Amino acid sequence: MPRILPALPCTPEQREMLKFLARGQKIEARLKERARIVLRGIDGVGVQDTAKEMGLNKDTVSLWRGRFLTAGMAGLQDRPRSGAPRKHDPELRERILAQLELAPPEGFGHWDGPLLASMLGVAAWRVWEMLRIEGICLARRRSWCVSRDPDFAAKAADVVALYLCPPENAIVFSVDEKPSIQAITRPTGFVPAAKKVVQGDKSTYKRNGTTTLFAALEVATGKVIGKTNKTKTRKDFLAFMDEVVACAPTGKVLHAVMDNLSTHKNCDEWLRLHPNVKFHYTPTSASWLNQVEVWFGIFTRKSLKGASFASVDALVAHISAYLTAYNQNPVPFVWKKREVRGKQLRNTARNLAN
Repeated sequence: MPRILPALPCTPEQREMLKFLARGQKIEARLKERARIVLRGIDGVGVQDTAKEMGLNKDTVSLWRGRFLTAGMAGLQDRPRSGAPRKHDPELRERILAQLELAPPEGFGHWDGPLLASMLGVAAWRVWEMLRIEGICLARRRSWCVSRDPDFAAKAADVVALYLCPPENAIVFSVDEKPSIQAITRPTGFVPAAKKVVQGDKSTYKRNGTTTLFAALEVATGKVIGKTNKTKTRKDFLAFMDEVVACAPTGKVLHAVMDNLSTHKNCDEWLRLHPNVKFHYTPTSASWLNQVEVWFGIFTRKSLKGASFASVDALVAHISAYLTAYNQNPVPFVWKKREVRGKQLRNTARNLAN
């Protein structure tokens, strides 16, 4: 007489999860099979009957029932397998790292896996494997901008103080211009690619002219004052500053942070006529201290990327619409910048892994 096994014990939550695994369309076949084995056991179906019903070996049915009894749902997962230990050549590692310290061959801009492999006389897969182990990504790019301004500390402290602790009865603006924004006509749309639908741009396009965007970011609120213009002379810049002054609250001292572009300099006559305005210049080669540069990045990604314009007028209207939409819910920036020290400027293997 065959031995009758008791039904497998389980909680209501486990039963629901097993049902989900047994019926899910995107569940692995082996995990779905194990869930069905356990569910038959929970319903009181014996090992032999379950094996016959599912076309499996009795040992397989017993295995997954036992795993569920001892480890619950976690028992249905594959256990880690050690496999054969991977062997890595320490000499090859040193050769790869040493080669990365050198400049690439003449005519090449940077190292990649096949180029390293050809220089070292090894298979490309061995190079890629070692790069993964060392955490080196040759395609990753980071930029740095190190100021050599002798007065860097004083100028930077002046700008940062305006951001973090502005004077009383003052309003701080971060000001700059984005020149040569192109009005490009390029058909766009969604196209199928590799069984997926992606957004695509037509390979050909038409240039219809350019415009310049002057922008002033109010540091305390994140609101942006913008104006487009065909040219970007000092006269155009000061005309824009007239508009910024007109938008500022009456009686406030206006502090404007800007870079060292020539059109921002030699404005003494205009400043004399506007005694409530103070210009603050970032150190040379330190445009990252200007918060409006962050906003220009957001503007480029969200407004210009992927857009198409039949004319400069259409581009100007598009920019105006974006400014209106952005200023409906402006958010001030939490400004920060990663410090770059001397050794980080060298193209070393350590920096490639950062």
